[in-house]
Amino acid sequence: MNHLSTLPTAGEQARHALLLLGAPASARLVVQVHAALFDGDLTVAALVRERVPGLCAALTGDLSAAPGLVALAEWPLSRRIVTPAVRRADELAMIVRVAEFVAMSPVVGRAAAGLLRELAQRVPHGMEALDLAEAARSALSAASLTEAVAAEAELRAQVLARAENLDERQRLYGVPTVPHQRGHG
Repeated sequence: MNHLSTLPTAGEQARHALLLLGAPASARLVVQVHAALFDGDLTVAALVRERVPGLCAALTGDLSAAPGLVALAEWPLSRRIVTPAVRRADELAMIVRVAEFVAMSPVVGRAAAGLLRELAQRVPHGMEALDLAEAARSALSAASLTEAVAAEAELRAQVLARAENLDERQRLYGVPTVPHQRGHG
């Protein structure tokens, strides 16, 4: 007997959520967004499996894989490099996008409302805000964050320059870290 499924693959489902989020995100957040706003059966386990087609790792400043963060392989490397301030700015921008998506939806289910409540905890004054997207926009435009993002620009440019020498697999999944060796052996 042939069991065909009309559900999209894990990679396709994750792609829907990541396109909405617009930046590298934790596998847990990708699954939460997909479950609350789209149809499917995406799980964290499906995302953390090795090499889901269409997905790759977000990379840190040392070009290693950012723990737990997934990105779309089609995104340019500059979008997949995460540094602390850019990560925070990306998180706030994601919250704006999700809140606006939910606001445009004709029917908001319990899962979407729960997702917004959880995301509101990540925004200053988000829990008491009448408009979560506006609260996140305000936090995104705060001078301290914009200055921190600007301060990371040179580091990000250096990381991109170093990444030019990597092969395609390393650009997608990062450079493996070498364990520190004790002694001079």
